[in-house]
Amino acid sequence: MSLLETDELYVEYTSKKGMTGQKQTVRAVNGVTLDIRKGEILSIAGESGCGKSTLARALMKLTDIKSGEIFFEGKNIITLKTKTEFQDFYKKVQMIFQNPYSSLNPKMKIGQILSEPLKINTKLSKKQITEIVEEKISQVGLDKSALNLYPHEFSGGQRQRIAIARALVSEPELIIADEPVSALDVSIQAQIINLIKHLKDNYNLTFLFISHDLSVIRYISDRIAIMYLGEIVELGLTKEIFQCPKHPYTAALLSAVPQINPNNKTQQVKLNGELPSPQNLPSGCKFHTRCPYAMEKCKTQEPEEKFFSDFHTCKCFLYP
Repeated sequence: MSLLETDELYVEYTSKKGMTGQKQTVRAVNGVTLDIRKGEILSIAGESGCGKSTLARALMKLTDIKSGEIFFEGKNIITLKTKTEFQDFYKKVQMIFQNPYSSLNPKMKIGQILSEPLKINTKLSKKQITEIVEEKISQVGLDKSALNLYPHEFSGGQRQRIAIARALVSEPELIIADEPVSALDVSIQAQIINLIKHLKDNYNLTFLFISHDLSVIRYISDRIAIMYLGEIVELGLTKEIFQCPKHPYTAALLSAVPQINPNNKTQQVKLNGELPSPQNLPSGCKFHTRCPYAMEKCKTQEPEEKFFSDFHTCKCFLYP
């Protein structure tokens, strides 16, 4: 059962270039059709600048979209207008940001930070709010005494636990985690990743997990979507993506992951050049400028989605 779905989602915005201030259109998300199924962790992987965070913000209604549809529990959230409609949506969908320090108000105590969403969006009593806040801070592995402290009194990993607790207080159904461990030390990353898996397994939560670290994604994900220049170029179960990648870009990303086993026979693909600018997208298949297998038609035609299993799809002309 799909909890959230997108249909041909496009996000564009205007930026100014250099000293001239000339306006340019940035095409950040280009026709993304995706579904997030209840109870799973769906991860989105890709290089920096491929549109992952913009997609996340669009799903949260934090940035305007050019066209397309976003459905949550069957309702088109593009049409949300009233305060009540937005309150209902944000009770069910929450977000964890990359930097746990900048996402927490430094002038508020942790108890105030966690209580604020409940005070704004519910009619719960002070006692009920206190009970929920204490429960959630405990769920993320922190003592209740943390509620009387300020964000600067915690380590980065502890602050990210607090950010997760804030996302949990409204009892959401979907949590969008945008690079939630990239700013943390490796040992702390493991703790936060295990916490997310624990929350998913024990509280029936659904996660959209965004990262450029495939080692993290392999451990945490049920399914993986590979994103390139605003498009989903491959989608499949974690096992399918890692054991049998179909798209050359997916294979290139996997080739860049350090291998412990020297006899690993995973397909090795080396990319040509750097990621093109979203202000000037290539024609045809957007990956053709870097693809070692590019053909003439790749330069002018966009590949259609090919199915390799019920869960595994890829957009590439290598497969007839």
